[in-house]
Amino acid sequence: MSTSSNSAPVIGASVSASAVDRDVLRLEFKRNMGQISRQSLVFFAGTIFTMGAGYLVKIYVARVLGAEQLGLYALGMTLVTLTQLFAVLGLQGTAGRYVAVYNATGKWNELRGLLMRTVSMAVLLNLLFAAVMVAAGPWIVRKFYHAPDLAPYLPYFAALTVLGSLSVLYCQILAGFKDVAKRTVITNFIGSPLVIALTVVFLAIGTGMRGYLWAQIINTIVVVALLVAVAWKLTPQAARFSLARLPALDPEVVGFTAAAFGMGALDFLVSQADKVLLGLYLNPTLVGIYVVATSMSSLIPIILQSVNQIFAPVIADLHAQNRREVLERLFQTLTKWVLGLTFPLAFVVTVFARPLMRIFGSGFESGWPVLVIGALGQIINCAVGSVGYLLLMSGNQKRLMKVQFSMAAISLLVNITLIPVLGIVGAAVAAALVNAAGNLWNLSEVRKSLGIFPYNRTYFALILPATLAASAVLLVRWSTASASRGWVAVLLALVVSYAIFCGSAAAFALDQDDRMIALSAWAQLRGMVRKGENN
Repeated sequence: MSTSSNSAPVIGASVSASAVDRDVLRLEFKRNMGQISRQSLVFFAGTIFTMGAGYLVKIYVARVLGAEQLGLYALGMTLVTLTQLFAVLGLQGTAGRYVAVYNATGKWNELRGLLMRTVSMAVLLNLLFAAVMVAAGPWIVRKFYHAPDLAPYLPYFAALTVLGSLSVLYCQILAGFKDVAKRTVITNFIGSPLVIALTVVFLAIGTGMRGYLWAQIINTIVVVALLVAVAWKLTPQAARFSLARLPALDPEVVGFTAAAFGMGALDFLVSQADKVLLGLYLNPTLVGIYVVATSMSSLIPIILQSVNQIFAPVIADLHAQNRREVLERLFQTLTKWVLGLTFPLAFVVTVFARPLMRIFGSGFESGWPVLVIGALGQIINCAVGSVGYLLLMSGNQKRLMKVQFSMAAISLLVNITLIPVLGIVGAAVAAALVNAAGNLWNLSEVRKSLGIFPYNRTYFALILPATLAASAVLLVRWSTASASRGWVAVLLALVVSYAIFCGSAAAFALDQDDRMIALSAWAQLRGMVRKGENN
């Protein structure tokens, strides 16, 4: 009797504890998903605004400057990216992670030390390496790129190096404070219209490449000033600048910074090797065509990028609190809808690749295979979700470095093999293969290290909406094949495919978590509309 009597409360307590755990899990998931969906929607809206306006400006710039000048600009930006790599030393990644960690745990003194050290080091290193670019750049572009016409523009690219590094650093600081919304307002709703207006004005008065660069320099000055002001307001009083002695950096922070620098170097090899080798083997005109096509395909993961901006610090926060169940649930739900909502855009870009490239001018149409290949690679990128950030923000940066190091070596090997034979198509194939292989490998590392996986049976619910959306795109393509205005057909295909996908998904593919996300996003959208009407 005593055994039975003593056992009953234990069983009841176990059931009660289990119910409490489920309630806590549900509440944590709802809170984090609400925050991610709200701020991702703001970032997405800003990106859509920037993409729409920026697309028109890119067409204008391509038609005014031509493929050769755009190729020179792309080669100059490879120097900017390389210089920023050594001038930032991985500090931006460190800021993104440890601002979130220190702010969540209330370690204000450590936060103050982190902010003061990262900003001061970034400023000094950028000034130093920008001077090196101006001094050594003419020899590099003449001997390596065989593009002496690029040399006069190097001081402008050096200025962009310094300003761009500070912009990226402060964007990560704001992400660490989990305020992507304000960052989006500054970079997208203020910076983008400003740079667009300046570009149009400068090119219209005949300033050419110099005017294009000046527009970016002036815009970045304004953006950096606003980002610094917002970061100062978000920083707790105890963590702001002071002359008090700085605390010693945690060895974990130093190790993470070194790892972030290494990953940045590997990322440069993976993302820029194609342009560098194209400049070496081919000519600026083909580089310009390739850059336009790849910039179009890089717009495909727009939803993944929007989610990553706020999901990254959430990963660091949840991992620090050992909330693996919440993290896995977020990962599964976010990845499913990133993939689903990306599919119509990727399919439209693939089917309408030739008309899209023709919009930039007849000289760019030959780059349509590059756009198709890039779109296929980006689909795989979106299908695996935020795997890179999951490794980076959970302290598994060594695993990420292993993948990136291997992919960098493969990227160089494949590019060197394919570019001399296939030209810009070879570079596109190499980029897509490296993109796909690297992301799938990262997915495997996430499962090994964190024990989480994004896929479950709810993904099958996306098959019907995706099939209907794809059929609609093909129908639009067939019915507008002879249309002279390709951009009208592209817009029509986008609107119809997303309307059909979202409508059918709402009817057949939503589970309880999905409805919560939809309601949160809809509430945020209505709030944004009402705020706009009141203003």
